[in-house]
Amino acid sequence: MKKIIVTQRIDYIDSRQETRESIDQSLLELLIKCNFIPLPISNKLIDLNKDSTQPKKHQKLLEKYLSWIQPDALILSGGNDIGEYIYRDETEKFLLNWANSNKKPVLGICRGMQMLNYWAGGKLNKVSNYVGKSHRLLPTVNSKNWPNKVKCYHKLAISKCPPDFEIKANYEDGIIAAIKHKFLPWEGWMWHPEREENSKEINSNRLKNLFNK
Repeated sequence: MKKIIVTQRIDYIDSRQETRESIDQSLLELLIKCNFIPLPISNKLIDLNKDSTQPKKHQKLLEKYLSWIQPDALILSGGNDIGEYIYRDETEKFLLNWANSNKKPVLGICRGMQMLNYWAGGKLNKVSNYVGKSHRLLPTVNSKNWPNKVKCYHKLAISKCPPDFEIKANYEDGIIAAIKHKFLPWEGWMWHPEREENSKEINSNRLKNLFNK
C-alpha cells in the first residue's frame, strides 16, 4: 500500500490556550478506502528562527522524517488561509520542493490548491458566495471525469492559472476550480473530495489515477 503524507490545519483554542493540528477524519477514511496509508505530518518538524519568518537552513528533522518513512505522494489539505500560520506555510513549501525534486504525485485540496498556486508564483483574489455553497463544474476541452457539482468552502481563489499549470475545470462563473501541472503528477481541486457524497466514486478514481502514476 502506498504511503500518502497529509498536511494538517492549525487551530488555536483560546479557551484551553492550545494550538492544535488536525485533519478531517473523512479525508483519512477516503484514502484508506482507496487502499492508501494516510500519514498526517506535523507543521512543527520545520525549525523557524524566533525573530524571523524565514526557516533556518537546517530543516534536518523534516528531511529525516521524509527519509525515514519514504512517502509515495503528498496531499496538501484544506483549512487556514495562506499567511495565517507561518509554520504551516513553510512546511508545505518545503514539501512541495521535496515532491518536485523527487517527482512525487501531489493533490492540493482547497487551500492546498491555493498553495500550489502560491508556490508557483501566483496570486489570490477574494470571492463571495462560495463558503458553504454548491457550484457547477465546467471541465475544459479534453478534460474528462470530473464531478458535475461540488460544495465549496473558500473565500479566496486563484486569479489566473499559475506558470506550468493548466486549467482543468472552472465554476459556472469562470472562477478556476481545478488545475493540473503540465510536467509533474500534480493536481489542485478547490472542493473537498471527502465531503462529496454524490461524487465520491469519481473523486476516488481520480485520486487513484493520480497517486498510482
